Amino acid sequence: MKVLFTSSEMYPLIKTGGLADVSWSLPQALAANGADVRIVLPAYLDIMKQIKTFRIAGWLELPGVNRHYDARVIEVQDETLPVNLWLIDIPELYCRAGNPYLDPDGYDWPDNAERFTVFSRAVAGLAVDHANTGWTPDVVHSNDWQTGLVAAFLSLQSSPVIKIFTIHNLAYGGHYSHDEFMALKLPSEWWSHESVEFYSGFSMLKAGIVFSDHVTTVSPTYAKEICTADFGYGFEGLLHSRQHKLTGILNGIDSDKWNPATDSSLAANYSPGQDDIFEAKRKNRQALLKAFGANLKQSRSAAPVLGFIGRLVEQKGVDLLLQVIPRLLANTTARFVVLGSGQADYEQRLQQLSELHADRVFLHLGYSEPLAHQIEAGSDLFLMPSRFEPCGLNQLYSLRYGTPPVVHKTGGLADTVVHASAEALHQGTATGFVFTRQHADALYDAIDYALSLRRRPKVWKKLVQNAMQQHFDWQDSAQQYLDLYQQYEAR
Repeated sequence: MKVLFTSSEMYPLIKTGGLADVSWSLPQALAANGADVRIVLPAYLDIMKQIKTFRIAGWLELPGVNRHYDARVIEVQDETLPVNLWLIDIPELYCRAGNPYLDPDGYDWPDNAERFTVFSRAVAGLAVDHANTGWTPDVVHSNDWQTGLVAAFLSLQSSPVIKIFTIHNLAYGGHYSHDEFMALKLPSEWWSHESVEFYSGFSMLKAGIVFSDHVTTVSPTYAKEICTADFGYGFEGLLHSRQHKLTGILNGIDSDKWNPATDSSLAANYSPGQDDIFEAKRKNRQALLKAFGANLKQSRSAAPVLGFIGRLVEQKGVDLLLQVIPRLLANTTARFVVLGSGQADYEQRLQQLSELHADRVFLHLGYSEPLAHQIEAGSDLFLMPSRFEPCGLNQLYSLRYGTPPVVHKTGGLADTVVHASAEALHQGTATGFVFTRQHADALYDAIDYALSLRRRPKVWKKLVQNAMQQHFDWQDSAQQYLDLYQQYEAR
């Protein structure tokens, strides 16, 4: 099975979010399960700075806005990359400062419609070997709106290639105007409600849904949620009508990178079933607090630590956290460690809390990979009150690190965390804490209940062990994708 996997970002070369992690891990897992996989990305400036050895695998001539581009197809030759990587090199579109979507000032690149339309044309051209590379895929697997037009361009070819499209977050639809549609000289027949037109503009994500053979998303519950008005962002009718070709496949995690038994970022390593796991957790809690600037007395305290890592935006339920933290500071001994960045008002309010309660609220604005690992290991609870969460990764890391997560019942959070109800505790299936009502009171009650169980050592130990014994490896997800590909290959 030959798979061309295309994305707009891939860890460790270029990353703005979880899509990059998936684009790194899933192709590796597909290859480990026997697939011949090639990844194709735009040749961003930040990527070109990192690669040392490459060859020109071919050329593509691609129409843009009022001009044509001669695109080099670069094949990266780097032994550290687990699968073959192709880059679409068009300096005018991709070789610029800033991230893949935003300029250095944080605004969308004004030519994003052209940048990702041309990229999608290039991927489609590679799939039918217009670049004369000598390799053609059985499957083209595209991801999110930036590659939504790949399937649409492939529909114009006679190639039998299987077209798979994965939605990682429906909130980002790749919406552009009719003027941009015309400037890009997209086929006129696509301007219809049955095709890419979307509320007087057009949506690249809609193109992926309409023209792909099968659509996947990153958890079973999210696949159901996006067919409803609450989560559908205007696409719910389209997705509901295509439920026969919509599947939720849960993301996995990199179990080598996120492994408390070998993690070099930790003060003390540990593994499931280990007798002194809580001694290791205590050492990690103490090291975590020191890393956040706590003094010796603060770091040695046995008071619980509640961790949060994520974007400081409404989707992540940060407004709920800001409501419950003062109440928990008043009513419990809990302390908080927060790692993230986002909306300025949320950053300012968290900064104020950390200054007012310097001994109990610890904040790092931005991102740090070592700190993220230390928070997962050193916290007693991990907080994820997201309004929606297509899959989520931090709750999976938390389970693996024996840090029971407190989550809202939505998307992948609902699929991966079993609430510690009396019945689940008795049956030995509980792994965390789940609240169903998106309200500060519900979050507070879930945390308060979790803290009450922490005061029962035997119950807490069993809960932690249950969490650590969960299995969310990419190999399982990759096999589900391969099974899906093969269903279409057999037709």
